[in-house]
Amino acid sequence: MPEPETNSPAPKRRPKRDRRAAPRPPRNDDLASPASQAVYRRVMKSLAAGGVDFLVGGAYAFTPYTGIERSTKDFDLFVRKTEIGRALDVLADAGYETELTFPHWLGKAYDGDDFVDLIFSSGNGVAAVDDEWFVHAPAGEVLGVPVRLAPAEEMVWSKSFVMERERYDGADVIHILRTRAEKLDWDRLLARFGDRWRVLLVNVVLFGFVYPGERTRVPRRVTDELLRRLHAELDAPADVGRLCNGTVVSRQQFLPDVLEWGYEDGRAMPHGAMTPAEIESWTEAIYTKK
Repeated sequence: MPEPETNSPAPKRRPKRDRRAAPRPPRNDDLASPASQAVYRRVMKSLAAGGVDFLVGGAYAFTPYTGIERSTKDFDLFVRKTEIGRALDVLADAGYETELTFPHWLGKAYDGDDFVDLIFSSGNGVAAVDDEWFVHAPAGEVLGVPVRLAPAEEMVWSKSFVMERERYDGADVIHILRTRAEKLDWDRLLARFGDRWRVLLVNVVLFGFVYPGERTRVPRRVTDELLRRLHAELDAPADVGRLCNGTVVSRQQFLPDVLEWGYEDGRAMPHGAMTPAEIESWTEAIYTKK
């Protein structure tokens, strides 16, 4: 049996990382590869040349509003629900492969492995993109292109309903409130949430929990109005039958309620905006990972 070598170099050890040090937030250049960024620029310029209004959302709007930068492979553009067909046609004519991925809220444009999401509503059918998005959209610059950003109010509105097991956007909502509580148009927010105002109340309460020293930054009149509605609703008879609105905040976690326990689906007409076919397609996508 050979003798072990005694002059072999000592194994290299990875230096210990100071786990107390916060990781560096990604820079703007970290958001996508240069090739992907070039695709995003071309898509924006193609839409502009084709006369299609669009707004930039996702991480590229979240960062200007909150100062939080994150790595992402997604590029989200918002177009009016009435213009999704024209937007896809313009990009198809420009050489992109296009599809209407989900007819109730999402289209896509592909350039090889890169793609852009063209969003005209939300998966639950709540946050349809209408003229008001564009009226209140601030000017900005994304990847060197002058654009308009999805309004902060609409980001709060649409993100508030994302409470999936694998994705929860509540922290994004709270961070937008942290930086913009005094600048938000709260009357518009109340109108946007409509009869789903309880979801806004949830986030107002959560904001005060996350930042107890800043809870008064949400206007008192807003909190008072939401609590007034809560008390009025509690004092009124519950005459909505067996309705489950859980599907509005999670397409998967409340399926037993509507498929097995006999509850009506809060996304479906007349309670919501979705048809049975749209709900079926969106549910199937859970398992196909779309």
